[in-house]
Amino acid sequence: MNHATLPLSRRIAAFAAAACLLCVLASAAVLAQGSKADYERSDDLRRLVEGKVAKSRVEPRWFADGKKLWYRLDLGAGGREFVLVDAEAGSRQAAFDHAKLAEELAKKLGKEVEAAKLPIDGIEFVDQGAAVRFPAEGKHWKWTLADGSLAETEAFELPRPAGQPAGRGRRGGQGRGGPPPGERSNRSPDGQWSVEVRDHNLFLRPAGESAASESPEAVQLTTDGTAEHYYEGNVRWAPDSSRFVDQLQPKLHTHDYLKPGDRIAQSKPCLFEIASKKQIPIDDSLFQNPWDISQLRWSADSRRLTLLYNQRGHQVVRLVAIAADTGEAGTIIDETSKTFVDYSSKQFLHYADDSHELIWASERDGWNHLYLYDSRTGDVKNQITRGEWLVRGVDRVDDEARQIWFRACGIYPEQDPYYVHHCRINWDGTGLVVLTAGNGTHEVDYSPNRRYLLDTWSRVDQPPVTELRRTEDGSLVCQLEEADWSELLATGWQIPERFVAPGRDGQTPIYGVIFRPTNFDPNKKYPVVEQIYAGPQSAFVPKRFSAYHGPQGMAELGFIVVQIDGMGTNWRSKAFHDVCWQNLGDSGFPDRIAWLKAAAAKYPQLDLSRVGVYG
Repeated sequence: MNHATLPLSRRIAAFAAAACLLCVLASAAVLAQGSKADYERSDDLRRLVEGKVAKSRVEPRWFADGKKLWYRLDLGAGGREFVLVDAEAGSRQAAFDHAKLAEELAKKLGKEVEAAKLPIDGIEFVDQGAAVRFPAEGKHWKWTLADGSLAETEAFELPRPAGQPAGRGRRGGQGRGGPPPGERSNRSPDGQWSVEVRDHNLFLRPAGESAASESPEAVQLTTDGTAEHYYEGNVRWAPDSSRFVDQLQPKLHTHDYLKPGDRIAQSKPCLFEIASKKQIPIDDSLFQNPWDISQLRWSADSRRLTLLYNQRGHQVVRLVAIAADTGEAGTIIDETSKTFVDYSSKQFLHYADDSHELIWASERDGWNHLYLYDSRTGDVKNQITRGEWLVRGVDRVDDEARQIWFRACGIYPEQDPYYVHHCRINWDGTGLVVLTAGNGTHEVDYSPNRRYLLDTWSRVDQPPVTELRRTEDGSLVCQLEEADWSELLATGWQIPERFVAPGRDGQTPIYGVIFRPTNFDPNKKYPVVEQIYAGPQSAFVPKRFSAYHGPQGMAELGFIVVQIDGMGTNWRSKAFHDVCWQNLGDSGFPDRIAWLKAAAAKYPQLDLSRVGVYG
């Protein structure tokens, strides 16, 4: 069968069936491979490596002045120590004399206490840092640092860790643009009116009136609501309470999922005016074929509302403005593509109402970057980020400082382009600061005053390193910890190997990882299995360190297991991603084949006469 001649829907179905068949065949190959000892070793691997990496995690507790922090460091085998860091001085030291405290605590408790295994989970610095208090052994204690005295105190609760903005790689409060102004509520902002749904239609009534009342003061605003197309009743009010907008929703039916070309139920916004108690017709010519209409948002002056329109087929994503008094619609941003607009993972929209601007993400120059717009005219004021790298996500937009804190991929050309780094830039495109540096993928915790960050980075072949850095320029204050994996390596654990080879075009680097069994013999040949997922929504080769990756369990059965991100997957250039366009059956196999041939040329242990996939 020539899949290229089939309609797209049948090609997708054929590919899915082929993928299932490959999974079955791979499973059969697995059953035929490996001894009972191999299966037992595979089953035990996760337990074998668990807890074998020390000093891998730092959870900072900042002092109120933002100049110092402390953390508890787990040393492995039940050991722990408490560390004090002076960010301004760039110093790291023990938070107190652990041996002395162990000695004093042993006297109070009447039993031996090890300095490296203090029975303390958390502490609190008090008296301007001159003393430490903590619970231990069912009692509460205060340790005075200057004279080393230990006294029992009244019970207290240790403070909870303060929330860190946009830490550990989380998206900050901005997300995909943050919630629109004006609470989504049935009651108007001035408290005078309430909207309710009766028999699928909208009614407006004074807010003090009972919802169950049939009072003539309740005015019916619509008559076209039905069980099939009903008004949602979850409205967005204009800030001045003069109007509101609601969504006319299709009724949900459970049925087989829609195929390309099928008719789909469509929602649309509906606008209502309070003074006339009438609906204002909206010109929907700019959003007639929606896959989705979202982010309905009123302007602060209540004169217009905006919505984000994602056209079916995803070749148009449009920001539309609607005049509140007439319902006339106009385009602010018209994002188009001959292939597809990646609305699911790269969309970003932030409104700066005070300056009549907005920030928008686009791949129009071949890479995902940020642009500054005039929100009134739709003109691009300037491109904010640029280069052969991409914005992975926005953590924070500072309207006052006119700065953006974001995550980037590929910003260091000498590193793996999938590694996530953290950056800051001004809205006018100046002042780019890369806040992280280590050759790996990064997660950060910012200090409460945002003057410092704890940067933890790792690779599949490098356990975590934690550094303290300045946010002003990204410069290193001091290294805090480097994880100790000696106990892990002593188990025979095989370090995953990063491997790069050109793809189908002989030029584009394709990145992957090789996993070998713990009893790997370099003089043997091994069948090769790929754990595969080729969906265009993301990239799937692991980048962070872990003592256990799923493919390692499979490798124990007598395989060399690989993971590869071929063309058509996400988080590279737009051209790299576009390979998947109307071509899902490709799945990057030409790149995977080229990669495997290059790996086998370097490592003859890979037997390419026996290759399977699963996933």
